[in-house]
Amino acid sequence: MPAAALTVLAAAEWRARTTAHEERIDRWAAPHRARRSRGETHPVHDFLFTYYSETPGRLRRWHPGAGTGLAPSDDGPAPHAGWRWYRTDDDGVVALDRAAYLADRGPTVEFVRGLLAATAGRPAFTGCFGLHEWAMVYRADERRHALPLRLGRAGTDAVVESHQIRCSHYDAFRFFTPDAVGRNRLQPTRETQTATEQPGCLHATMDLYKWAYKLGPLVPGELLADCFALAADVRELDMRASPYDLRDAGFPAVAIETPEGKAEYAAAQRGFAARGAELRRRLLAVCGSPTLA
Repeated sequence: MPAAALTVLAAAEWRARTTAHEERIDRWAAPHRARRSRGETHPVHDFLFTYYSETPGRLRRWHPGAGTGLAPSDDGPAPHAGWRWYRTDDDGVVALDRAAYLADRGPTVEFVRGLLAATAGRPAFTGCFGLHEWAMVYRADERRHALPLRLGRAGTDAVVESHQIRCSHYDAFRFFTPDAVGRNRLQPTRETQTATEQPGCLHATMDLYKWAYKLGPLVPGELLADCFALAADVRELDMRASPYDLRDAGFPAVAIETPEGKAEYAAAQRGFAARGAELRRRLLAVCGSPTLA
């Protein structure tokens, strides 16, 4: 089957989109870099740069995505010409070399496709109330974050003991304290990840950002930035609903130990799941694009 025709962007268009992407990402990346230069940390916002492996510099790098070429400017081919997996044709148009990319990263694309499709095919469960964060400090003297506990040690443990925990996300579950592991109704593993992730999970929604950058230049910069923006919003809820007291950082608690807090959490979770469903659909379209045939 012949490759689909490229959509070629004029130099003025791809330059404008590059600038817009960099400015959008700098909303989060610039403060992070400034804090890092001062030796400071942020309990909420730094997570997306420390837990996830993508660097601010790579995140700021705009890609046109599979099937889109970049016309040369008066200065010559687009800078992407010197980037990995790109090719330049006789007319100076730069585009992703899909054959070279898939030769290197084909298994990654297939894994991401399978995980996203399986997750999208399940109903969203919104009754977990963020208890994974509580299970990460249950009966433990040490905490992942140097923050005070909103309800104190005994109060935090009591919340865990009075609730049913149903965490389906392995990368949250693996941080449970030893005493909390057996309290989880599910026992997810890395091997069962594709079989257990569900679209209501806050961490599965945040991870859409991870899968977007793992797909690299297949993903248009705008989609990568949309996934990052959603992850940033989800991270705020994740920490506001946690056992930590973040009032001094400007984040009021979502008190999931109360009926009102549970309702607030579940409503936000449903909203994030809806946003995530659309981004998951777009990522799946990238994985299954005819330009990859």
